[in-house]
Amino acid sequence: MTLPEPGDVVVCRFPGVAETKRRPAVVRSSVEYQATRPDVIMGILTTAVAGEQAGTDHVLMDWRDANLRRPSTFRAFIVTGPQTTVISRVGRLTDRDWQAVRECVNRALATSGPCATEHQAG
Repeated sequence: MTLPEPGDVVVCRFPGVAETKRRPAVVRSSVEYQATRPDVIMGILTTAVAGEQAGTDHVLMDWRDANLRRPSTFRAFIVTGPQTTVISRVGRLTDRDWQAVRECVNRALATSGPCATEHQAG
């Protein structure tokens, strides 16, 4: 598999307490980073879209365009794993979702920029 690009939606193996789970994630690391390192940096996607959302979460507006099966939320919970953790690339975030994800990560890491979730029209 070629290196995933930032904004790609991938399916990964994530070790849990009792078992390894397959779950979707958004690639955050650059191709340059991945070419020189054995790992990939990702943000978690969850289907928990109802209920309380943190200011650094983003409910994907175009989840179908990213080839996700169900409505999903990006959580600014950043994980790293070996590149072999990535099973497959399933899609790519749209420009507006990718921009919102980047803003949420910036906010979570105490860098500049508001989280796009605050600016969504109801």
